[in-house]
Amino acid sequence: MYLAAMVVFTVMDGLSKSLATQGMAPEFITAMRFMLVMALLTPVIAWTWSSRPFATRRPVLHIARGVLLIGSATIFVYAVRALPLETATAIGFVSPMFVTALSVVFLQEKVGIRRWAAIGVGFIGVLAILRPGTAAFHPAMLLPILSSFCWACGLIITRLMRGHERPFTVLLWSTMAGLVVVAPFGLADWRTPTPMQWGMLTMIAVCHVAGQLLTIRAFMLSAASILAPFSYTTIVWATLIGLFAFASLPDVPTVVGTMILAAAGLYVWYRERIVTGLPTTPGASIAAVHSRNRDDVN
Repeated sequence: MYLAAMVVFTVMDGLSKSLATQGMAPEFITAMRFMLVMALLTPVIAWTWSSRPFATRRPVLHIARGVLLIGSATIFVYAVRALPLETATAIGFVSPMFVTALSVVFLQEKVGIRRWAAIGVGFIGVLAILRPGTAAFHPAMLLPILSSFCWACGLIITRLMRGHERPFTVLLWSTMAGLVVVAPFGLADWRTPTPMQWGMLTMIAVCHVAGQLLTIRAFMLSAASILAPFSYTTIVWATLIGLFAFASLPDVPTVVGTMILAAAGLYVWYRERIVTGLPTTPGASIAAVHSRNRDDVN
């Protein structure tokens, strides 16, 4: 199920890239995606209304999380508009590194020298992909890094709320807060989509919801520590979509950099399991739900 979720999420990214390369503004794509997601969630909200799904004591954290995650999603669409899907996806693997580093500052977690070393190696992988100062470098390559940083900050906020908020409440607040911020920018550049584009926008929203449901179901059936490594399969699906939909293939330095990044991320996950001795660790959960354009399901 989790592998299926990774496929669905990558298809969503591919659809977003296609619309962006057709001239549709990334803010509009993101705004429409979340508007349609809210439309799909409306029956669930009505069904659970008696349980007060919007009730919370932490509205500021919810709003901050929503702004960060929808900002991450919008920035990533800007990235895939200018970059091959597989390249943007590969650079996005830096996200677990950011989370581990930020957890020291905001969660007072202890990170040993081995994990710091793995983080350093991971950033070497990023440099191998970016190749700053060469003709291969494109300024848009910095966008997936910014997107990953916003995503990591959003996950840190999620960690702060863990155990205090219901998952559905977190999802609703994040969706609504982010939508309120991005909608004015998206609608300001309104261009009536063609029937085909409406279909693609609807498929993006369906992929979003389907990916969430598959991920939640996978987490119910298995530990996050088991699921975590499978998040890196997104690069396989991104490469296949890039090849068949956009006629692109990663070059050798990008492949090498991606392998370094993935190996470093997996080592961080492995060390966190060893250090904590738990089947499900914070880092594992983060790695497991890693992917740009997605809401955290924990």
